[in-house]
Amino acid sequence: MPQLATTGTDYRFLLERLLQEVEERAYLTPSGHVDPRQREAMAQVERAIQTPGFSPDAARALARRLHAEGRIDKVMMLSALHVIAAHPEVADYVEAARLAAEQEMAAMELGGANLALNLAAVDRHRGVLAWLTDHPAIALDHFVRALERQHNVENLGNVLCVLLRLGEEEQAFSLVARIRATHPAPFLHELDRRIRLDPDLALLAPSEVA
Repeated sequence: MPQLATTGTDYRFLLERLLQEVEERAYLTPSGHVDPRQREAMAQVERAIQTPGFSPDAARALARRLHAEGRIDKVMMLSALHVIAAHPEVADYVEAARLAAEQEMAAMELGGANLALNLAAVDRHRGVLAWLTDHPAIALDHFVRALERQHNVENLGNVLCVLLRLGEEEQAFSLVARIRATHPAPFLHELDRRIRLDPDLALLAPSEVA
């Protein structure tokens, strides 16, 4: 498979994949990236992480306890631990990268119906790490992979953020226009909400796109 160059502005290969993904998935509705059976427990971890002045050790202990109790599987536990390691107040990117690799192995070992979603989460985590360490072109590669595996607004929003960061404004506008012409109303409503809430996407606000 061709590899994305980390320098220059030739993203044609990835942009072709993006357009193909948009066309093939145009009429799919959004899907959550957490198994419904684990969603409540993962929400507990999310709240712990988002608490001002949160304790990384306490959040890690919570994730491990929920796994020990059988409320989240190993993949979700490792995902939570990755988010904690990548948090701005922790910023242990080496540990975050290690956890992403461990999460990938756990996802493949678990297999099952959620394999693609679990691998999309790994791609998303790796993209975030590349973004945080100022490697946007590498982040784009990972975020496109995540979008291919899981066609939802979170992954699409990440792709759009990176395109704008790379100065590919025309491509970002074109992609949004294509989506607005082909995707169902629930998807577009969620996309507009993401654009309104994410300062990195402000340029793509509906009033700007029209």
